[in-house]
Amino acid sequence: MGETNADAVDVITAQWRRERPDLELEAMAIIGRLGRLAAVAGKRIDAVFGAHGLQRGEFDVLAALRRSGKPYRLNPSVLADTMMLSRAGMTSRLDRLEKAGLVRRIADAEDRRAIRVGLTEQGLTVVDAAVTDHVANETRLLAALTDRDREELDRLVRLLLTSVEREEA
Repeated sequence: MGETNADAVDVITAQWRRERPDLELEAMAIIGRLGRLAAVAGKRIDAVFGAHGLQRGEFDVLAALRRSGKPYRLNPSVLADTMMLSRAGMTSRLDRLEKAGLVRRIADAEDRRAIRVGLTEQGLTVVDAAVTDHVANETRLLAALTDRDREELDRLVRLLLTSVEREEA
């Protein structure tokens, strides 16, 4: 590890190495870097959503509706389950998005007691612009990596995530 490649995690692990030389710190360093990357990248991602007048959770709702395909409508419970969000949390997001004119609640044609949430024309315009900028931003965040590096990183992160999620289940 060259001096120019040192980061804050190197400082922390060096301190632990000095204080606790008995510990193997490789996992701490990797997990620490992943956490720091998520925090730093998260700020940049949130800034892109903010430029479109959205918070990350609101973007997630609009994106789920957009990905569902025409007519861009889903049951609120399905949305909540997709985002691992409580029904109350979803209601709050939907209220904000409806007030902003980005979604509307629509009576289900097959069951008048049920509702669907649908994108408005304005919601479709906003989510399409936001996702375009979001993908460009994420591409910029990975610009330091070669195509091969990105493929390898994707493979490794997928392997790790699958393993951790399997343990959690």
